[in-house]
Amino acid sequence: MKAISDQIKDSVMEQISKELIERGTEGLKPIVELLMNASMKIEREHFLQARLHERKEGRLGHANGYKPKKIKSRFGELNLEIPQVRGLGFYPKSIEKGSRSERSLKLAIAEMYLQGVSTRRVQNITEQLCGLEVSPMQVSRVTEELDTELEAFRNRPLGEIVYLYLDATYLKARHNRAVIDVAMLWAYGITALGRREILGVSVSLSEACEHWREFIENLQKRGLKGVKAIISDDHIGLKRAREACFAGVLWQRCQFHLSQNAQSYAPKKSMKKEISATMRKIFGSKTQEEAQKNKFEAIEEYQKKAPEFVKWLEENIDEGLSVYELPQDHRVRLRTTNGLERANKELKRRTKVVGVFPNKESALRLVTARLIEIHED
Repeated sequence: MKAISDQIKDSVMEQISKELIERGTEGLKPIVELLMNASMKIEREHFLQARLHERKEGRLGHANGYKPKKIKSRFGELNLEIPQVRGLGFYPKSIEKGSRSERSLKLAIAEMYLQGVSTRRVQNITEQLCGLEVSPMQVSRVTEELDTELEAFRNRPLGEIVYLYLDATYLKARHNRAVIDVAMLWAYGITALGRREILGVSVSLSEACEHWREFIENLQKRGLKGVKAIISDDHIGLKRAREACFAGVLWQRCQFHLSQNAQSYAPKKSMKKEISATMRKIFGSKTQEEAQKNKFEAIEEYQKKAPEFVKWLEENIDEGLSVYELPQDHRVRLRTTNGLERANKELKRRTKVVGVFPNKESALRLVTARLIEIHED
């Protein structure tokens, strides 16, 4: 007797042949529906480790019918039947990818609308790319649906995060008929199991302490707990907010940015490389004691030839040496905010295309959508 997956494949191939013979390329939409529905049935079979209605040892659960779902695609709107599993967290991977494409399409429509592209032009673009016609009412509804989805991600429950990264960057947006810089704050975390997560994002008119504090308190209200160390640069307003919300939690200031800052205190351009090498020597120390020894040697060496650098070094260097309080095998990744760079590059690449956002809400929408994709990856 054939396995159910083989029966599904035979049935699907027969229907595909029929559609192609009768309708040619115009039959692609129902073919895609057939393929996706069939692949989801097979995926459920593998998930349960048993065929439909099969009684066997090791079966993980039971099928529980299907749930209809419409998904927009380049072939038009697909009518799919999502296989359900009783009591277990099953969801087809193909639809997860489809959901991401649907989100990207919603975002594109919303951004075109907010950038002032006419509804007729939006209709033409989406029809050519995806075979979809979009009415003014649909554009409005897509924007609302997208905002609901993005807000749900920003406010989802959190849990225990061992290492918390905090970062900020600036985007240009219109406000009261003027173009201003708005501050985008975002958080990235690592769980005890090593899983990386995008925790939240917020856009405001400034990077003041109030914005940082409101952002951090929101993370805590959503369940953020267990933080052992915070890794960040010395952003404006962050210090006071961090001390108020995470009193006693270790702070590691980014060594990469500290090294860059140090070079600005070189009394002449020719000394920048020398100071950079000194900073590398301090941060490359294997122990806290060695780092302190290298620090004091640097202070003595530069006391006369670079007094401004020495003053800065004495006031700031220890903020970059907190990492020695953490497990040795974690230090390489926790001494800088380089873990954020991939996401930062993607955000800058995408926001650079827009240039000036119509408002800060539009900036938050685009940034959140991109961070969700990074989070899912």
